Amino acid sequence: MSGSIYGKLFQISTWGESHGKGVGVVIDGCPAGLPLSEEDIQVFLDRRKPGQSRFTTHRKESDSAEILSGVFEGKTTGTPVSVLIRNQDQRSRDYSNIMDCYRPGHADYTFDSKYGFRDYRGGGRSSGRETIARVAGGAVAAKILRSLGIEIQAYTKAIGPVLIPEEQYDYDEIFNNPFYMPNALRAKEAADYLTDCMEAKDSSGGIIECVITGMPAGIGETVFDKLDASLAKAILSIGAVKGFEIGDGFAAALSKGSLNNDAFTAKDGNICKLSNHAGGTLGGMSDGSPVVFRAAVKPTPSIAQEQKTVNKDGSPVSLVIQGRHDPVIVPRAVVVVESMAAITVVDLLFSNMCARMDFLERFYCNTFNL
Repeated sequence: MSGSIYGKLFQISTWGESHGKGVGVVIDGCPAGLPLSEEDIQVFLDRRKPGQSRFTTHRKESDSAEILSGVFEGKTTGTPVSVLIRNQDQRSRDYSNIMDCYRPGHADYTFDSKYGFRDYRGGGRSSGRETIARVAGGAVAAKILRSLGIEIQAYTKAIGPVLIPEEQYDYDEIFNNPFYMPNALRAKEAADYLTDCMEAKDSSGGIIECVITGMPAGIGETVFDKLDASLAKAILSIGAVKGFEIGDGFAAALSKGSLNNDAFTAKDGNICKLSNHAGGTLGGMSDGSPVVFRAAVKPTPSIAQEQKTVNKDGSPVSLVIQGRHDPVIVPRAVVVVESMAAITVVDLLFSNMCARMDFLERFYCNTFNL
């Protein structure tokens, strides 16, 4: 299957299925000398792990990371880093009733159309379980970024109609509720809303916001590999994401140039902006401001209500999906968004090293006394 590799210089290749023996990632392009342990990766995996609250699937997985290669005596060697996460609590029998029909909102029909065959157990490669491999890769990328003073923080901005205005953000609250929402009151409202959804055998979508700080200006390319375009591809590659916007996003279409333009100023000898409607990018490159983007996540398609569909020969059938499913994907997707952003930024940072002769001279002449 093509399309399982992302990145150019810092590259991840994910593999595995929802109900196979495990899932994993091969990270190629990680520089040697990065301190890395399984615990570093586990911190990220635990944020995505199922069964953390009554609002997530009750599938019980330890989601333990095993580093198989690329690390010696606690540091990366410069060779591919391979990480395995074993599946432990599959219930393939829960999917026997959908093996010959197409679930609404899932990739069953399109997978069949493309390959003439599909793994119906939980969706196979189309399952959200694939994203755990991205998170493992993102943990490595995030550690590289932290060493460079770049931080990435994603959180839930909205669940269904419960939306948090920016002026109500309390970033210290993000890890104090099961939704990763930066507002305790809104988190309680989200819990009440999701309880109603669950009682109605329904699900909810939401919005994830992500902020990247510490980015130097000039990261990203000017045409096809723009920073914002690269982030859009990375985030939209997450199965449940149906929309992406950066900065003011769609609100910019309702604005005017006099309002939307970010004025420049100088502070302490450095050029900066007085506002950030552009979301930290100009001409496809970072402008030194925080990079701010949002992802729209669709409601979980696996719901316990009876739904109408057809089987492989086109005959109409009624379907009730069995199994254990999240009533909302958003909270567990927060770290996935963060991880894909980290992988994208690291890849573009590496590409930027050859953008100017003085960059090359500084590195090679100072390092090797050329």
